[in-house]
Amino acid sequence: MSVTPSPRRVALLTLGCARNEVDSEELAARLDQGGWQVSTDAEGADVVVVNTCGFVEKAKQDSIETLLAAADTGAKVVAAGCMAERYGKELADSLPEAAAVVSFDDYTDIAARLDGVLAGETFDAHTPRDRRELLPITPVQRQSAKVVIPGHATVDEHTPAHLRPVLRRRLDNAPVASLKLASGCDRKCAFCAIPSFRGAFVSRDPQELLAEAEWLARSGVRELVLVSENSTSYGKDLGDPRLLEKLLPQLAAVDGIVRVRASYLQPAETRPGLVEAIAGTPGVAPYFDLSFQHSSEPLLRRMRRFGSTDRFLDLLDSARALAPAAGARSNFIVGFPGETKADVDELVRFLSEARLDAIGVFDYSDEDGTEAAGLDKKVKEDTIKRRYDRIVTLADELCNQRAEERLGSIVEVLVDSVSPEAEVEGRAEHQAPEVDGSTTLVAGDEGVDLAALRPGDFVRARVTATEGVDLIAVPVEMISAAPVSAR
Repeated sequence: MSVTPSPRRVALLTLGCARNEVDSEELAARLDQGGWQVSTDAEGADVVVVNTCGFVEKAKQDSIETLLAAADTGAKVVAAGCMAERYGKELADSLPEAAAVVSFDDYTDIAARLDGVLAGETFDAHTPRDRRELLPITPVQRQSAKVVIPGHATVDEHTPAHLRPVLRRRLDNAPVASLKLASGCDRKCAFCAIPSFRGAFVSRDPQELLAEAEWLARSGVRELVLVSENSTSYGKDLGDPRLLEKLLPQLAAVDGIVRVRASYLQPAETRPGLVEAIAGTPGVAPYFDLSFQHSSEPLLRRMRRFGSTDRFLDLLDSARALAPAAGARSNFIVGFPGETKADVDELVRFLSEARLDAIGVFDYSDEDGTEAAGLDKKVKEDTIKRRYDRIVTLADELCNQRAEERLGSIVEVLVDSVSPEAEVEGRAEHQAPEVDGSTTLVAGDEGVDLAALRPGDFVRARVTATEGVDLIAVPVEMISAAPVSAR
């Protein structure tokens, strides 16, 4: 009598940004094809793969803690993702709890790697290298390079892009999903190490993106969030730097998709045509996720970036001239080497006039391999903390005020979740997943039965109150109900 072998069970735990989430879903598809039973629950798993983040010190610490916690379950632990790629052998030597540390180059054979881990085989971790050097300097030559780029997997390069199988397996059933436009970055920001371990900028084929968008829509996705290290560069290596402007209406027209959201925009590359496409295309959220980082022109130059308070305000004004209620968010660094009190005052001036919906603030710390780590004029830690506290307090106050400006307005809300207690949570146009607050829908006398709402429903709602950056709103009209299969 033959005995059916127990399924090999792997849990995928994802840290960091939405780009990592897309990479995890590629890994999930490869593992599924390799006969592994995939979940996101470490309980009972034979192997736990932690897709790590290696961006800043706190993210790296979170990755280490997650790896150690996974080891406590008794499963074999594998470190993947950005931190694993960035540190390789160094991470493996310092973390004996991990059975393996894998590189992006291992992704194509990830099922076989885990087979070996489960069998007790040992693997030598890679020695990190600058992944920009793996690709041609000239962007238009990169498409033909045979380099492993997470999220860019091609199953059959001989089949037209729009007919290729989608190498992705969803790890949740949320009505929103990220769609990776590109990977890598060609910018040389002094504080950022990402290009060294993510590589040079490479766009994905627009037909491949449309095919994946259609696949996501068939799985119940209603909102697409376009992600990359730098979305404004999309198409430059395909010979068309305006390709994102052309792609947005095509994605918005995909059957079942009710909203497309662009993210990771570089202000210096955000051309008027792209502003018009985001602000004026039906089905595209009038939402501007702009990477300002600071607003003092001298300090931005020291960061190897471009812009100023007045230029950034002009950019925001140009968007609001087309879409007065447009959402805008950004991140800022305080305490960068050479930052003066005058630079901080200039940042305060910008924030006070910019009317941003969400503001992320980071206190500067040296990062391995960055130009900034070797700069002089370091700001003292206590000064950084004082400036950080000042800007965070101001940011909270300003974002709360911006939310209050939306009182009485009509917003379009995608329902994300309905709790057992019938609490309905969603997001308006100016609210990206996880980072920008949310909208709670409450019962009212207008038009829509709150009890009947389900994840994926798309409604108009009237804002009646605020709680910090979060909105409280009464649904007044159903724009598009989620498909029955998704409800």
